[in-house]
Amino acid sequence: MKQNTLPLLGITAYSGTGKTTLLKKVIPLLRQRNVRVGLIKHTHHDMEVDKPGKDSFELRKAGADQTLVASEKRWALMTETPEAKEMDLYYLASRFDPASLDLILVEGFKHETIDKIALFRSEVGKPLNGLIDNYVVAVASNEIIDTQVPQLDINNPEQVADYIVSWWQKSQ
Repeated sequence: MKQNTLPLLGITAYSGTGKTTLLKKVIPLLRQRNVRVGLIKHTHHDMEVDKPGKDSFELRKAGADQTLVASEKRWALMTETPEAKEMDLYYLASRFDPASLDLILVEGFKHETIDKIALFRSEVGKPLNGLIDNYVVAVASNEIIDTQVPQLDINNPEQVADYIVSWWQKSQ
């Protein structure tokens, strides 16, 4: 159920390939190109946004199903989902404010049916074909890959940012 009108572009790779490292370089380049970026990051860990001992943490642990923490510079909404079977990417994307963003980058969620850039490094020791599906629109690697989709240099964040901008412009 696609509730969000913002385009979603996945950045998918095996663990250790450098998804976060690349995104930390690409996101500022997108901002320089006046593209407002949201980010959804999947984690397999039981994450805590809050810190034990802080009032908001203690109040959430007391049983609040949703906790919104706000300051002058940012706010964060934490929602408890113990009964959720799996995450719904489109539901998560619908939590963003489409008036303040142009696109949402999605780190992880490699099996979702959204356009994605596959990142590949052979030294990670896993096969490229495990990343490729019908939704891969480009491959970013540190070597030449035999592929039908555009190939990007994973070590060239400017090139990756340019590709994302052109993808975004076509998606509008």
